[in-house]
Amino acid sequence: MVPKYRDQFNQEFTNEKYELMKEMIHEKTGQYTGFRLCETPVFLPYSFREKLLYAAESILEQINKIPKEVFDKAIPANCFVPNDTDKPHFLCIDFGICRGADGKPMPQLIELQAFPSLYAFEELHRDVVFEVFPFLSELSQRIPYDQLIEIMKEVIVGDENPENVILLEVYPERQKTKIDFKITEDLLHIKTVCLSKVKKRGREIFYENDNGELVRIKRIYNRIILDELDKIEGFESEFNIREDVDVEWVTHPNWFYKISKYVLPLLEHTYIPESYYANEFPSDENIEEYVLKPLYSFAGGGINLHPTKETLAQLDDPSQYILQKKVEYAEVFRDPNGDYAKGEIRMLFIWKPGDEFPTYLNNLVRMTKSDMANVDFNKADQMWTGSSFALFVK
Repeated sequence: MVPKYRDQFNQEFTNEKYELMKEMIHEKTGQYTGFRLCETPVFLPYSFREKLLYAAESILEQINKIPKEVFDKAIPANCFVPNDTDKPHFLCIDFGICRGADGKPMPQLIELQAFPSLYAFEELHRDVVFEVFPFLSELSQRIPYDQLIEIMKEVIVGDENPENVILLEVYPERQKTKIDFKITEDLLHIKTVCLSKVKKRGREIFYENDNGELVRIKRIYNRIILDELDKIEGFESEFNIREDVDVEWVTHPNWFYKISKYVLPLLEHTYIPESYYANEFPSDENIEEYVLKPLYSFAGGGINLHPTKETLAQLDDPSQYILQKKVEYAEVFRDPNGDYAKGEIRMLFIWKPGDEFPTYLNNLVRMTKSDMANVDFNKADQMWTGSSFALFVK
């Protein structure tokens, strides 16, 4: 898509450099990624970045106009958590990298979520790639690193002592994204805590520090998805997330449901494919042109790429699904063997207190040679697949 940089990268690329990248990440963090790291960044024209931000701006304006009562309907009764916030703190918008009728790259909205992604890891990932391939540093268009850390501190830690702020997850040591937890800890000086270790005393909750002392938790950087938590058999904790306690959430768990596939049928834009709630799917539409998605699945779970009318008839509750018009990802990322990969780009936003709109921080790209872009669906040894990021060329 940008031949100058693609050609130079492919010429300089070796498997030894790829292994060096992974070892450098391990050296800096003490961990390897729990997901496949793609060998290459992707190179996109700067005009594509402008299209992404143009679409994102429209999406955000439309989200800001959605009435509170509509949002509230998105939260399943068994997943409601008290003390909601006016806005989420994090927002991720996923676009397929496609081609328009003119042959130029065009984004197509795939989904969006008010839930944090690999915000901390992506910064380290870029630094390592730039170190191994120095010629790429001229393409860096990032927020200055010190400024990014200050923004993350402002949103996640706020005015609290970092000792009283935790990153909350279930069995964090088992998570594929645990490397992001470690980097976040180092940047913000907060502690990652498993929900099973949280202690509750009245309306206050605590964790045990390294000295065995109970420390009050006043702010939670939340990485728990209730749907996933409820699937863990035998899990026990003193603190039930659904309880009304004296703590601030970043981001509040309710936003995982409110800004999700649930809002896709409510949005309109040139770069947004048609979407319908499955129970409202028009009878005159060709279902073969659509993908069936559960409203609240995570990491690509439950998606049906080839639904039929019979599929819809068998759903227990069609209102908990959407049908989204299929888009064709462009196979434009050439590997050294002459094969092509495709991908989708996740735009990472953070919502600072008091701001009407969130701030764009960074992006990550999921590369694939299969029908599904999520890294879980790629083969471990398949070149040019996995987690990456985009560099935009002016």
